[in-house]
Amino acid sequence: MPVPILEDIVRQHAEEAAHLWCVYDFHLLNPDDNPDMDEERLSRLIERLDAHLDGVRVAGEGGVTIAQERYDDFPEAGELFVLRMLQPGARHLTVRDLDLDAVRRYLAAHLPADA
Repeated sequence: MPVPILEDIVRQHAEEAAHLWCVYDFHLLNPDDNPDMDEERLSRLIERLDAHLDGVRVAGEGGVTIAQERYDDFPEAGELFVLRMLQPGARHLTVRDLDLDAVRRYLAAHLPADA
């Protein structure tokens, strides 16, 4: 018997992960724009991002479906990042494991031209 999925909660995890990815990536590309983002805050942001990704991952295929719906509604970098992190080859990865240049290339190559 499949475990029930709390869709609203999983959706919140997907949305928060997408948002936090954008905050994280923006900070790395523009470190001087937020002087309050010190190493401790950045570490907490990464932990939160990983936790939200895990919140979507534990929902299994239901989580992938929800992430896909979020991307279909909002085809932006954060939503695509979440969807990509749910793929079988990435499920064991944490944000600290990522090759950020490769992630950015992937997102740029797969986002709609107007995103």
